[in-house]
Amino acid sequence: MTTASALQPSRCGPLQHGRSPVWAGLFGSVLALASAGAGAADPALVDTSEALGLKAAPETAVYDKRGQMLAAGLDAPARYGDIPSSWLAAQNEKAGAGTISASPFRDWTSASAPGKSYLIPALEIVGFDTLLNLFNRAYYGCCDYNSNLSTINRNLRHKWVTDNDPYSINQLGHPYQGSMYHGFARASGLNFWESLGYTFAGSAFWEIAGENTPPSKNDQINTGIGGAFLGEAMYRMANLVLEHGGGLSPGWRELAAAAISPPTGFNRLVFDKRFDAIWSSRNAAYYSRLSVGASATTQNSQGTSQTIKRNEGIVDFSLDYGLPGQPGYTYRRPFDYFAFQATASTANGFENLMTRGLLFGTDYEAGPNYRGVWGLYGSYDYLAPQLFRVSSTALSLGTTAEWRLSQSVALQGTILAGAGYASVGTINGLRDTDYHNGVAPQALASFRLIFGNTASLDFTGREYFVSGIAADRAGRGGHDNIVRGETTLTWRIHKQHALAVKYLVTRRDATYPDLGDRTQRRGTIGIFYTLLGQDRFGSPVDWK
Repeated sequence: MTTASALQPSRCGPLQHGRSPVWAGLFGSVLALASAGAGAADPALVDTSEALGLKAAPETAVYDKRGQMLAAGLDAPARYGDIPSSWLAAQNEKAGAGTISASPFRDWTSASAPGKSYLIPALEIVGFDTLLNLFNRAYYGCCDYNSNLSTINRNLRHKWVTDNDPYSINQLGHPYQGSMYHGFARASGLNFWESLGYTFAGSAFWEIAGENTPPSKNDQINTGIGGAFLGEAMYRMANLVLEHGGGLSPGWRELAAAAISPPTGFNRLVFDKRFDAIWSSRNAAYYSRLSVGASATTQNSQGTSQTIKRNEGIVDFSLDYGLPGQPGYTYRRPFDYFAFQATASTANGFENLMTRGLLFGTDYEAGPNYRGVWGLYGSYDYLAPQLFRVSSTALSLGTTAEWRLSQSVALQGTILAGAGYASVGTINGLRDTDYHNGVAPQALASFRLIFGNTASLDFTGREYFVSGIAADRAGRGGHDNIVRGETTLTWRIHKQHALAVKYLVTRRDATYPDLGDRTQRRGTIGIFYTLLGQDRFGSPVDWK
């Protein structure tokens, strides 16, 4: 029951009232991620491993196993498309040097082992929660945050409940708070599973000691699990900026990484070389794009939502990381494949914030033209198309794959089916606390048809069935079914610059004994300028 703006206390209040200033920190760094991709397009920097004297290293040369820094990640793959020109210059100046530094301030290629601490993230989480509690007391006054030894003792004995705090706090603020816990642990050298434990424990600590209200089951799921999924994606993206940079100076890399994952920036600043190791991407194939434009309403059925804005400005960033087929790339660490999307709207702040990542899985192939990965995925989704909101933390089984149809045409896609705990409610209804929680079977189908470097056609369909199982309103019954479809045609104009046309439709069908059947539907069409990343359209990985 906190806000996502803990790192920006002066902006904490507006987030809880639905204006979501948190997106400023995330979108302040998407240009760095896009630039990191675009910087790889220079053909003069491709396949330069021999010129640099880099040799292939055994599979053990990765962060989790041998604890090495960026040099370990650079040794493993056979491609070197993102080596900054400053490294090439350093190699030319001093041939045969054991370390090539990309920065006069920080040695980003040292083979020394990174620091690791179990105590530091624990202290950081306690300190973060303490400062957040003190700020909330001052900002909101009485009474939820006036915790003391008496309320802590009571909460330790109290049954865990399902609360109905304002939707943006529970479904957006809490996952972001959990991402902070996860980030503190990851930035202290712990692996994903260790950090997940810290995230879950940090959430429980807040529920028991950070507030004087009874501890909440739905908050624990959103913060302790959804926060870990969101935090891992943010940690990986921050390190991707540090690793590749896209021509940014060392200082700007650090600032961009800190905006994406504040705990990463904090630990790198405060503890300097102890935690300055970069989590290596191991030359993962990734596709990113940043879109800026406007959309207009094509169909609208408001239901109980009282107001909407028919036209809105949109900023959208998406990243697919660890695309299948990359030679030498393996899927041994959670989120070695993940997808992330965040969309900001002038109408309602966050329109969506979504991430999904492979937790357990392996790669596979079928014939000479098909490569994929499959396994268990973890996901956190938040969708708010003005009329209503749905949020879900889930586990799913599925696959992500690429099918090479010809030398220039490829089909990439992800299909998932699973279940999670979700929440759905009306925006601009009578009360911000009027929403429904429950177990939610869900499915995803996402495809991208790529026509060389000319164009791409994307389609994504999602469905969430929020049932009455484990619902917050026992005995009420009823359910919600949410379907969302999105189609985007993107046409490249020049280099990484493109234009896109997107059609988006979202529908909610709700059935409750005391309310009857209700339907809300919204469709929009928009036009966007799009900055493509390193592989432009996520063009096929050269596995042949």
